[in-house]
Amino acid sequence: MNALPMLPFADPGAGYRALKEEIDAALLRAAGSGWYILGEEGAAFEREFAQWLGEGQHAVGCANGTDALMLILRGMGIGEGSTVVTVSHTAVATVAAIEMAGATPLLLDIDPDTYGMDPDELRAVLEDPPPGLPPIRAVIPVHIYGQPVDLMPIKAACDAAGVALIEDCAQAHGARLEGRAVGTIGDAAAFSLYPTKNLGALGDGGVLSTADEALARRIGAIRQYGWVQRYVSDLVGVNSRLDEVQAAVLRVKLGHLDAQNARRRAIAAAYDAALAGSGLAPPVRRPGAEHVFHLYVLRHPERDALMARLKAQGIGTGIHYPVPVHRQPAYAGRVALGPAACAETAKAAGEVFSLPMYPELSEEQVARVCLALRGL
Repeated sequence: MNALPMLPFADPGAGYRALKEEIDAALLRAAGSGWYILGEEGAAFEREFAQWLGEGQHAVGCANGTDALMLILRGMGIGEGSTVVTVSHTAVATVAAIEMAGATPLLLDIDPDTYGMDPDELRAVLEDPPPGLPPIRAVIPVHIYGQPVDLMPIKAACDAAGVALIEDCAQAHGARLEGRAVGTIGDAAAFSLYPTKNLGALGDGGVLSTADEALARRIGAIRQYGWVQRYVSDLVGVNSRLDEVQAAVLRVKLGHLDAQNARRRAIAAAYDAALAGSGLAPPVRRPGAEHVFHLYVLRHPERDALMARLKAQGIGTGIHYPVPVHRQPAYAGRVALGPAACAETAKAAGEVFSLPMYPELSEEQVARVCLALRGL
């Protein structure tokens, strides 16, 4: 009997194939328009994304999720001479964006159960900032893996300190906290549209959101050289634009996002059931938080052995993230850490691993994963 083919941890092509007819029509529409940068497709995507988030929101498309964070900071005037607080347990893009804006990162530890920013440590550093750093002007919590971070105490701490709250929603399109969509609670929010995200393009892309119309207009100018009128830079800007082809694809995918998130939750429920009695605990859900399972993350001190056993049964896995930002060569010994010294972050990095999770997984493929989990 031939062994079953390896079930990949991620399969961006499946997202295209599932919506091929609609996406192909959108590609042809964009290609035939003759306008490929900042045209009607991009403007329509911004309107539709803002409406999907909720009343009163404004959206600005850009080149990628890293730029979305950088543009928010630039739009708020947060750069050189400012400290921005975030976490080390994140894609390096979060920290890279802070430095792209010219600001100084300060990295905090995480809650060991849900992997989001520790609100108690944040409160401590806002009340008593580490010496030698510029003033703290913004906080960027990351809605990691698709679950909202414990945002309400974070927001209260930011409000009390008078600093901006910027949500990193790169992995949490459609997640909700106490009934509110993430990306609508802070002063602004950034979303990556990388192909593997819950809302993914066929290449790079990003979008940011804010209820502050003036801030959205300012960022909209900064993303294209600071132009308010063509060829005249009123602001110091950059070149970070979402192209028309990607915008057209994203408009199609946005229409299916809620249903696809529901499918992710159904797959997660099947994995939960398969883990019963296995010695592995399902991912912890925070009360009042609606998880959208960008990733389904397990944790075990013998992670590598478990991943090898799953691989032997044809199940692909991933690690997010194997090396915390503060231990990566470009940042180690250079970036400031909070008083907890990211101890929980370092421990999690050696234990977490992710199962296949994308809405196009068939029932047969989900059953394969569940069977393998029952055997662990």
